[in-house]
Amino acid sequence: MPDNKTVELKILKAILWIYIILCIIIAGLNYGYASKAAPEAAAFITWFWHFYENWIKTFFIIICSFLTLRIVGTSKINTMRKRNLIGFIIAALVVHIVTPLLLNNTELYFFTMPLPWTTTPLQLLSGDSTFYISRFPVWGAAGISAALIFHICISIIVLIGTLLFGRRWQCSTLCLFNGFAAEVFEPAIPLVGKRKKVNEKALKVFSVLRWIFLAIAVFFTFWWILFLSDTSIGGNISLMGKIENYKYLTTELLMAMFFWVAFIGRGYCYYCPLGTILGLVSKISGQRIITDKTKCVQCGKCNKACPTRTLGYSTRFLELISKKKVTIDKQINKPVE
Repeated sequence: MPDNKTVELKILKAILWIYIILCIIIAGLNYGYASKAAPEAAAFITWFWHFYENWIKTFFIIICSFLTLRIVGTSKINTMRKRNLIGFIIAALVVHIVTPLLLNNTELYFFTMPLPWTTTPLQLLSGDSTFYISRFPVWGAAGISAALIFHICISIIVLIGTLLFGRRWQCSTLCLFNGFAAEVFEPAIPLVGKRKKVNEKALKVFSVLRWIFLAIAVFFTFWWILFLSDTSIGGNISLMGKIENYKYLTTELLMAMFFWVAFIGRGYCYYCPLGTILGLVSKISGQRIITDKTKCVQCGKCNKACPTRTLGYSTRFLELISKKKVTIDKQINKPVE
């Protein structure tokens, strides 16, 4: 008979498959079909999309966090993972349940990622943008103001937390786009085949990609800032919104899920523009790991000791542990279970 951990791992994998399939189907209906559907059908699709994103996603995070802890055990080496999972549960409850109920707005998760990851807050400042036109009849002026204040509060929390605790504050505690899956579903990833080690060639590709995606994100951000300041610029406001939507659906949402299925949980994190910005903030604030690079044998123990776990590219790319510069010799030398 299979032991409990084997059964729990199968359940975890099944839930991740369900999460991915439902997300693709519902997102496809919401972004592709709803605008062409009858008003009643469009309203139902939109409602179900937000119900799925808020309630079902939070339920999965809570259940799968407990499953993951049971599978990996509660040894000292998993203490950071436990803290990360608790952080994601609290973040999900606040972002997806409590705040939407208080503000009567089920779409606040649009505003949980600071600039330049998404320009949704900037689009909401323009009365001519497609996003503003679609949301104003639903939210009203007060609702729009509340959403923007919520975004500003989240951005401040992320910035201050990064200065105090490093990039792990967002990437391993708060990120409800990709970071949560890398921790909550970690034992189940990849869904197909065995976990692959990121080789040097792939690292070089990701290193280039992260700057390309940062440049794209910054371009969209500055485009909207210039537009809002009445500066004469090229481009159609509706077209810009659509392009960014397609970018999100293809190179971010679908690619993140592809990595979960066939690669590693933090595949998208290698080129996440927000992660790149927060990594720079961590370095500016003096947070980095100091190791003897000449003795590095690529054993991977740094990644296991790092609070962001598999987020680093390799030993030489790793950063942050505490507010001050420290060594991680004691953590590296711990036996890896």
